[in-house]
Amino acid sequence: MTTPLALPDEVQVVNIGLPMFADAVRAQGRPVQHVDWRIPADGDLAAVRALCNLYGDAGAAIDEANAEVVRRLNEGVPQLVEVSTFGAAVPGVEGRMILHSGPVLPYAEHADPLQRSMRAAVVAEGWAADVAEAEKLLQSGAITLDAANHHDAVVPMASAVGPSQPALVVDNREGGTRAFSSLNQGPGEVAWFGRDTDAAIARLRFLADTAGPAIAQILAEAGQLDILAIAAQGITMGDDLHMRTQAATNLLTRTWLAPIAALPDAARVPFAQYLAGNHLFFLNFAMAAAKSLQLWAHQVAGSSIVTHMARNGTTFGVKVAGDDSWYITEAPPVGDAMYYSGYGPETSAKDIGDSAVLELTGMGGPAAGNSAAVAAFLGGAMSDAAAATESFQAICAGASTRFTLPAMGFIGTPLAVDVRKVVETGITPKVTTGILHIDAGIGQVGAGVATAPIACFSDALKALAARVA
Repeated sequence: MTTPLALPDEVQVVNIGLPMFADAVRAQGRPVQHVDWRIPADGDLAAVRALCNLYGDAGAAIDEANAEVVRRLNEGVPQLVEVSTFGAAVPGVEGRMILHSGPVLPYAEHADPLQRSMRAAVVAEGWAADVAEAEKLLQSGAITLDAANHHDAVVPMASAVGPSQPALVVDNREGGTRAFSSLNQGPGEVAWFGRDTDAAIARLRFLADTAGPAIAQILAEAGQLDILAIAAQGITMGDDLHMRTQAATNLLTRTWLAPIAALPDAARVPFAQYLAGNHLFFLNFAMAAAKSLQLWAHQVAGSSIVTHMARNGTTFGVKVAGDDSWYITEAPPVGDAMYYSGYGPETSAKDIGDSAVLELTGMGGPAAGNSAAVAAFLGGAMSDAAAATESFQAICAGASTRFTLPAMGFIGTPLAVDVRKVVETGITPKVTTGILHIDAGIGQVGAGVATAPIACFSDALKALAARVA
C-alpha cells in the first residue's frame, strides 16, 4: 500500500534566477530568499570558454596584473604642470589637423553634433571664412581628422579642437605619463554641444586668445596643481566629477583666487565672467588627470582591466590594458534621462565624448552614490544613486582610497573595470552624461545615464583569451 504524499505545512523558498517567482511567493506571505543569478555571458558559448580560461589557468597571472593596474590608478598623483596649445604640446598634432572625441571615423560618418563642432573648429583656426567653406574642406579631406585618444588626449562631448586651442598638460610622474585635454567651453551656444554658430566660434577664439593665456599665467604664479586632491574633496561634497563638478570648480576657483585677481585688466574681467558661468570648468582637468593614470595602467601586460572607453555619437569603443586594438560597436542612446521641455528620446543624439575615462578611474558613475544631483536622474532617491555605485562594484577589480563616499559609509569608489566581470555578469558601465540634439544644431537638450553596450567588451574578452592561451 502506497503511503499518501503529505505536503509540508510550512514552506521556505530559495528562488534562483527570475525574480518574478520570488515576488509571487512573497505576495502569498511566505518567506523567500532570492538569488540573483543568470547564465554567465548570457549563454554565449565562446565567451563562456574565454571566461573559463581567464578565470582558470590564466586567472592567477591576470589577477596579479590587475592588482598592479589598481595600484597605478589608485596611487598616481597627476599634476597640472602647464597650459600650452594642442599644436605646441600634443604629440603628432601638425598642419591642418582636428582632434575629436571617440573612435576615428570618416567625416561623413560622424554624428551631426560632432560635424558641427568640427566646422566651428576649422573656422576658429582661420582655415575657412565660414562654416560653409569649412564643410567643403572637411568633405574634401583637406583637414586631417584623428581621435584625441590617439594623441594621449581626451575631450568631452562633441569636442573638436585644432592646434591653436589651449591644452591642459598633466604629468603623472610616478608612471612617467603625460596627458592632455582642452579647456571646457562652458554652457550655452558652444561647439562642444554641437553648435557651429558665430557665438560658438567666438567662444573657441576666446579660449585661445584669453582663457588659455590667463590660466597659463595663473599656473605660473600658483604652481603645479594636484588635480585629484581637489577632485577627492569635490566628491565628498556631492560631485560625481562627470555630470556635476560644481564643488570641485568652486574649490579650484578659491585655490586660484589670488592669481586670478592679479591678471591684467584686459583679461581679468572676461576670464572671471567665463569662470563664473561655467559650472563644468573642472571637468576637463579631471579628464586629463584620469587619462594620465590610464596611460600608465595601459602599459601593464596580461591585465583584463579596461583602460579606454570613448564615444563619438556613432560608435563606442574600448581598449584593455596591454592591447592597443580598439573594440568598437554602435554607440548607445542615453537613458535614465531628464529632458528640457519639448525634447525627448526622438530628438536626442547618441552617447558621445571621451569623458567616460572618468568612469574607469573611480569618478562619474562609481561616485554616484554620494551625489544627490545624479540621484535625480536615477529615480530620485539616494538609494538609486547607491545602486549605480554598487553596479560598478560588481564589475571592478578594486576600490579607491582617494575617492570616498560619505553617504555610503565612506567606502572607496569602485576602481578598474574588469572585462571578465562585465561579460560574466552582463553588467556594463553606466556613464553619467549630457544629451545633445540629434541634428538641429541647438545644443544640449538634457542629461542622463548611458549604459555601455556589451558587444565591445565581449570582443575584448575573447581577444584577451586568445592572447593568453
